[in-house]
Formats: sequence, structure tokens, C-alpha cells
Amino acid sequence: MMKFAPRHLRRYKDVALLFSRYGSGALIDQTGFTDDGNNDEQTGSGHDLAADLENMGPTFVKIGQLLSTRGDLLPPAHLKALARLQDHVEPVPYEEIERVIQSELGVRVSKAFESFDTSPLAAASLGQVHLATLHGGRKVAVKVQRPGIRQDIVDDLDSLQQIAEFLDDHTDFGRTYEIGRLVDQFRSSLLRELDYQREASQLAELRNNLRDFSRLKVPKVVDDYTTHRVLTMDYLPGTKITSLSGAVLTDLDGDVLAEEFFRAYLRQILIDGFFHADPHPGNLLLTHDRDIAILDLGMVGRIQQRMRDQLVHLLAGIAEGDGVQTAEAAMNIGTPRSGEINRTQFINAVEEIVGAARARQLAKIDMGTVVLQVTSACAEAGLRIPAELSLLGKTLMNLDRVGAVLSPGFEPADSIRRHLGEISHGRIKDSLTSANLLGMLTETKDFIGQLPSRLNRILEMVADNKLKVQVDSIDEKALLQGLQKIANRITLGLILAAFIVGSSLLSRIETEVTVFGYPALAIGFFLIASIGSLILLIQILWKDR
Repeated sequence: MMKFAPRHLRRYKDVALLFSRYGSGALIDQTGFTDDGNNDEQTGSGHDLAADLENMGPTFVKIGQLLSTRGDLLPPAHLKALARLQDHVEPVPYEEIERVIQSELGVRVSKAFESFDTSPLAAASLGQVHLATLHGGRKVAVKVQRPGIRQDIVDDLDSLQQIAEFLDDHTDFGRTYEIGRLVDQFRSSLLRELDYQREASQLAELRNNLRDFSRLKVPKVVDDYTTHRVLTMDYLPGTKITSLSGAVLTDLDGDVLAEEFFRAYLRQILIDGFFHADPHPGNLLLTHDRDIAILDLGMVGRIQQRMRDQLVHLLAGIAEGDGVQTAEAAMNIGTPRSGEINRTQFINAVEEIVGAARARQLAKIDMGTVVLQVTSACAEAGLRIPAELSLLGKTLMNLDRVGAVLSPGFEPADSIRRHLGEISHGRIKDSLTSANLLGMLTETKDFIGQLPSRLNRILEMVADNKLKVQVDSIDEKALLQGLQKIANRITLGLILAAFIVGSSLLSRIETEVTVFGYPALAIGFFLIASIGSLILLIQILWKDR
């Protein structure tokens, strides 16, 4: 039975009970905890899992939201339930919020703001947002971190880390899915989300990247009123996309808006390599000007250049229904956990996923779900997929939902096919920057400058018959030793066989000296052959490779 520190014990019981309902009951058996008969014997649904995580507190709500990006760990039904997981918490009293603002900004709220609404616009597990007005009349939204939330999250993550180490050491599930590594990713993501200055820089970066998309709005940050725990930005009034009435949707130019929204995300993912990873409808507002405001950049994704190249092939393969191309791109993105994967089996699995999506063409292809299914196939095949790919799957799944709200007939796969040429052109254009061109010219200059001397050295070696080509093939020395050993064994075997045949022939000749009624010389040869055969057998079994 595993021993835990008292402060970890309650969390371990919570996690153990979750495993008993949604995972493997072996976790409870191995540790001695029981569920006291309070759990259903059957596996709970995705909605039950979301509800249980909400009851366990802010850390687990955020972990549930992060788990919704891991198609390699959970089935699609659970991913969709967790993707809808929202923070429903009581707001912090204004007095506590006021103390945080004064501590962070160094001035009283009445001095920093012309007006400050004591009732929050929204309250979440990590912070809450208040409407305020700066001196001069500029309306802003002030996001304030909940007091003590950082320490609570750190304590919960320490508990989860200890649990993860136990799972990795004692369960097949832990060893297969590397739970310790997963908790490290959660820790990094949650602590980044608690840093509001980081979120402010991400808002500024996204605002700059989307400057060419006139229908998308990103709030501008007020740097002088922003710290690690307080984020002040322009207030963008509007209505949540999920709350739009039928009359508004009828009057809305949904097709154009959905197309621009999806095109902007393709640019973020495939060209910029930086994307808003949580575009669920609650983080998107329809402004009074019929534009889309993008809020809450606590969760973002960054994709390296090499992975972006493969993502173009992956998404194109899904959109075109090409399972082989999709599988090849996934294998280039991932790395085997151990040994070699069964390529044929993996390609067949991905072809089945993409083929099923292709068969639903007349209905609607859910791009996010297909990407998450591909990541799940990667996990089953033994491929370690970067967290960014799972995060992308969740992002696309949310984009599918937003597109369906704005324009029920919108097809993400058709949008990808329409914009692949533009995306490829944009990627080539971005790669041809002055810095890249200067690097290419410098490398070309060095190559041309050194080429004559290198050619002279090669020609001199050829003329002097000194040019050698080294080929890594078989080890000739080991091969000759092996052939010599084979020849020795064959020769020794023939000698031993001769002794056995000779002793058999001598046993038929009558002599005065006998052993057990047989000629002594025949028995001697037979013993020599038997001992030699035994020694040869031992050498073959114990020394030969």
C-alpha cells in the first residue's frame, strides 16, 4: 500500500475514485483505498466525468479542459464533454479583489480608475473580470486573479505529481501513457495561464497577426495597468455566440463571417505557428458591429516550422480523404515510444478513420474529431504525439462548433481545400524574408568560395591514387572470425565422428584387454568422442552468438 503525505491523501482518494469509475479499478486495489460503495460499477459517461471534475475544484476543472485536448487518452465522447467544461464558481467579494488590485498596481482603485464596477462581468476558477473606466473615459475590462489560487494549484499539482510517479512505477496504464510527463505538461500550461503579463503579450501578438482580418477583433492591452495578477484591456461589448437569438442569426452574414474566422485560424496554425487554442463559443463575442471579438488568451499553442509543414499534409489528407497521406504526416510528426511501429497496421487504421469521415461527406466532416481520432490511433500504435497536435484537434473541434452556429451549412473541409493554395503561398512568402535570403546568400557565397580548393584536393587525390571511399557495411573482421569458427567446428565434428566410427569398428575385433566385454581401445576412442562432443555442445550453447 502506497503511503502519501497527509496533504496529498485527500487528492489521492479523489483521483483513485475517478479511476475506479472511468479507468482501471486496479489503482484502488493496489493502494488499499475503497470507494465505500458510493461509485457506480459501470464506467461513467463523459458528462459524469466533467461534473466530477467540477466538484473537485479549480485545478481539476482546468485539467479537464486540458484533457479535452488529448485525443490519445480519452474517447471522442469524453473529449466533447470536457471541451464544454466551463468554470461555474461564486465570485470573490469585491473587498478581496480591491486588495489584489491595490497590491499589484500600487495605488487605490479610486485613483487608478474613474469608475470600477464592483459586480463582476464574469467569474471563473482562476480569476474574474470587472468593467471599469479609465480617467479620460476609456472603457476597459479588468481581469483579476483570485487570491490564493496559485498556491492551491501548486499544492494540487504536487499531489498529482506524486500520484503520477506511483502510476508510472506500478501500472501498465502509467507506463504506456507516461502520466508523469502528462502532469508536467499540465503544470507548465496552468502556471503559464496564471501569468497575466504573458497573456498580455499573447494578446498583442495575436492582435498583430490578425491585423488583415477586418471582421475579427482582439482587445488592446493597457500595459500600465497590467501585472502578473491583473490584466487590463479594452472592453469589447457584445453577445456570446452561444446566446445569439434566431433573429440575429437570420440577419447575420454567417457564411462570410464563418469563412473569415476559419481562414484566420488556418493562418494562425499553418503560417504564424501561434494560435488561440481555446476558441469555444464562450470566449467569442458577436460585437455590435457584427464582428467577432476573440477573448481569453490564457491557452495558446505554438507550432514549430517542421511540424507546420507536416500539418499542411495532415489537414490536406483529411480534407481530400487521403488516409495514406494523413498517416504518413502523422508518423513524421510523432516519434515511436519504443522500437518500431507496425506501419501497415497504423496506415490501415488511419485510412479507416479518414474513409469513414469521407463517407459522411454528405452530412458534415468534423475536422477536429478526425484529428483527435488520428491522435488516438497514434497512441495505440505506440507513437508519441506532441501535445500541440492534440491541442490543435481540440481547437478545430471548437471551430467546427463555431462554424455550425454562424453558418449551419459551413464545411471546414471545403474551406481547407479552398485555402490550401493561399496557405502554401503565404508559407513560401514568409520564408523569403530578408534574414533568410541573407543567410542563403551567405551560405552560397561560402560554398562557391571554397569549391575550387575542394575540387583541387579531390583531383590531386585521384591523380595520386589516394582517394578512398569508406563504406559502412558488414564487419569484415567479425565475418572472417565467424567463418574460421565454422570451419574449426566442422573439422572438429568430423574428427569426433571418425572416433565414433572407429570405435564401432574396433569393438568387433577380439582382444585380450577388454572393458565391459568390449575391446579397451574401442572404449577409449568412444570416451574421447563422447567427452569432445559434450565440450563442443557446451561451447555452442554458451559461447556462440
